[in-house]
Amino acid sequence: MKTEKQYTEEYVRIGGIEQYLLHYRSKPEDPVLLFIHGGPGQTESFFAFLVEEYAERDYNIVYYDQRGAGKTWLKNKKSRPDMEILKRDLLEIVLYMKKQYVKEKIGIVGHSWGSVLGSMFALEHPEHTLCYIGCGQVINIVENERTGYEILKEAIGKGGNKRDQKKLEKIGVYPPPQFDLKAYRKMGQIRRLQGKYRLAQDFDRTVIDLWRRSPVTGVRDLILFVTGVSVNMQLMRELMTYDLRKKGSSYQVPVYYVLGEKDSQTPVGISITYLETVQAPEKNLYLISDAGHAPMIDNVEDYRKAVREIVRRVHP
Repeated sequence: MKTEKQYTEEYVRIGGIEQYLLHYRSKPEDPVLLFIHGGPGQTESFFAFLVEEYAERDYNIVYYDQRGAGKTWLKNKKSRPDMEILKRDLLEIVLYMKKQYVKEKIGIVGHSWGSVLGSMFALEHPEHTLCYIGCGQVINIVENERTGYEILKEAIGKGGNKRDQKKLEKIGVYPPPQFDLKAYRKMGQIRRLQGKYRLAQDFDRTVIDLWRRSPVTGVRDLILFVTGVSVNMQLMRELMTYDLRKKGSSYQVPVYYVLGEKDSQTPVGISITYLETVQAPEKNLYLISDAGHAPMIDNVEDYRKAVREIVRRVHP
């Protein structure tokens, strides 16, 4: 017996190119959230089914593949993103969603790199923003990497694994002073070690498993995980100089952080310290237990509960 699809897919012309949107709809009168994925260049629409399919939701949510990522990149392989282009794309997507769902404002959910775009959108366009929800919140990428490296070093030392200690020593100075392919490879080595010690997302097991199970991805969609760094090189260079604190901390919309308590990829302490300085109509912190950089994967139920509570606060 076939079950009805819980989602709809579409390509919309945004910023002069066809961009991919994945919709999980509830009732028309419910608010709408836009999920902005991480990376840069690593789509997360492939795991939307884990969070949204058959879930108890009182909100509509849309996942989209950014320029230079996922299905949007597959249709537009010559397009190379930078920060300003993606900011313009995001504004155009929000305006499209407002029209399609007949809403005055859209809630923004930013994960990891997506929290960079999401935070800037909430600060710059409160007239379109219902609320901002940050997950794996990026404050300062260099500070994140430096702190995460020290946490990893301590974990390896406590574990007494000599092989991993040698791997860390071989990586050398981290984070590197500038971003290039060599720096990217070092970052990948750090991520694999962080995943092993449950300090970051374990890509090799969890993510690949979700990709295989996803109803919206196939073999072609894996291509960007190999080529993504070259496609998004300019964006990565810009990200290495990004500091949210310099963008300000005065928001005209409610701000909520949903953070994995074990996250050391975007270390929780740095995010919380910034949130304490935030001035907003309302703000709150949700710490998700037994979760790291991707709480929506690591602890789906508690992540869902947090998002549902936030939605009820901004849309009683």
